[in-house]
Amino acid sequence: MKNRARLLLPVFLLATPLFFAQAPASSPDPLAPTQGVKSAAAIDREWQDSVAKYDPERKRLLSVEQQQETDGPYRADWATLIKYQQPQWYKDAKFGIFIHWGVYSVPAAASEWYPRDMYLPTEVAYKDFRARFASNDPAQKDVKGYKDLIPLFRAEKFDAVAWARLFKEAGAQYVVPVAEHHDGFSMYDSGLSDWTVVKMGPKRDTLGELAAAIRAEGLHFGFSSHRAEHDFFYSGGRAIRSDVNDPRNASLYGPAHQWFDSGGDNHGLDNDWTWVSDAWTQDWLARDTELIEKYKPEVVYFDWWIGHPRFRGAVAQFAAFYYNYAVAHGYIGVIDFKDYSMNWKAGVRDFERGQLDHIEADHWQTDTSISDQSWGYIEHDTFKSPEFLVRQLVDIVSKNGNLLLNIGPRSDGTIPDEVQTTLRDMGAWLKVNGEAIYATTPWRTFGEGPTKIADGAFHDTDTKPYTPQDFRFTAKGSTVYAIGMACPADGKAVIHSLGWAHEGSAIPIANVELLGSDGKVTFTQGADALEVTLPSNAACNYAYALKLTPAAR
Repeated sequence: MKNRARLLLPVFLLATPLFFAQAPASSPDPLAPTQGVKSAAAIDREWQDSVAKYDPERKRLLSVEQQQETDGPYRADWATLIKYQQPQWYKDAKFGIFIHWGVYSVPAAASEWYPRDMYLPTEVAYKDFRARFASNDPAQKDVKGYKDLIPLFRAEKFDAVAWARLFKEAGAQYVVPVAEHHDGFSMYDSGLSDWTVVKMGPKRDTLGELAAAIRAEGLHFGFSSHRAEHDFFYSGGRAIRSDVNDPRNASLYGPAHQWFDSGGDNHGLDNDWTWVSDAWTQDWLARDTELIEKYKPEVVYFDWWIGHPRFRGAVAQFAAFYYNYAVAHGYIGVIDFKDYSMNWKAGVRDFERGQLDHIEADHWQTDTSISDQSWGYIEHDTFKSPEFLVRQLVDIVSKNGNLLLNIGPRSDGTIPDEVQTTLRDMGAWLKVNGEAIYATTPWRTFGEGPTKIADGAFHDTDTKPYTPQDFRFTAKGSTVYAIGMACPADGKAVIHSLGWAHEGSAIPIANVELLGSDGKVTFTQGADALEVTLPSNAACNYAYALKLTPAAR
């Protein structure tokens, strides 16, 4: 990968339209479509002007970033960044909670992409907004937009302490709330925007409250930033008459450049020709610097679009800054990224709604949502069962990964009962079987059985139901754990990998225990398999874990 050279000139300069015709100086209709009318440079200039009052603070933050970027063991080059080592706590944690919560929770419809889709006439969100929120006056029907949902986002029942207690009860070890999603509304106390949760809506620093509550429970705190995608997120609004076209709203809607998406779930970036200015990437860098400075996260999660070629230089700058900042403050930071957004050695690869079909040497992460249709809260969503999620967690851990499980609270700050129940059920299972999960490493093989995993992102629900013949393995020192992925009706487990003629040759077994049971487990280790008879009164919920102690040598 080639790294974009550091900018040597200030990026917040007047746009010079050498190749584009200038837009008219003024328009009689500020809501009129601008896509194909104004040049990308002119559109970007409007956004820059709209946030110009924050130039001094942005300049200060970029100075902080540049100083820390070269003060520590890392530099903004991949030759240095690939020397990064993940902290042990993160590799031991195995299970985290992701939180998508914001203004997009107000309509509670379609998905967390409601802010974008409400400006696309073919989308459900467009029809929903027109029916429920737009003016009934034909002359005013296009005046309202996403900005008008902000006063409805009140978070009046939000209780950060109760949330943190629930996450701990679920067995999670780290929590990653969204600091800013693609919609551009900051869910934190930003000094670079008017459109923040402190200045509007709830008028409280929800991210700060969560950080304090999460740490008070002994959990690790992180955040996610989806700001990069905001560059194009409202582009649909430029193709129709809407409030996105009004320069007075540019500080919320951003440049809203036309998105040249290559299509598909992965939104590949090799052929993404969307306009990204240097001003945009430097503003992105300043905002993420601000988040680090204010909240000192142990994990920073980025969505896929930081992999856009125009972000390469800024991403390397941020990584060097953040890793050096963490070292200076006594901890090791973690950056979760997707696809080829960073060199694979320079952070933690994340597979959205996906799994792997093999053990990966470098620790990795899956992020998926407890709900099926959306990452944010929507009405009438359906949810994954605790059985499905426990088994998914086990499979991921056996292959050297973590599960970051997303929830979507309501706009009032309450977490749906179905979600709370599932989290507590997962926590109950982990309370019994966590010894086979936390602080473990992969064994010689991840598992056995007929059920196959679809490899890669966006395949996690493609896995067929597990059978009593499916097992996953983890290890802790010389101890091996065999986790049955389904409960055997006859109370017997036959595990071929643990036979003397297979991987079991490395572990002559002296004792077998069923975690959570004090009943006697009988077993025979033969050439072909380890055969185990479970205690007659043994409980089996979702999956069961056998602790295998090797014979002394």
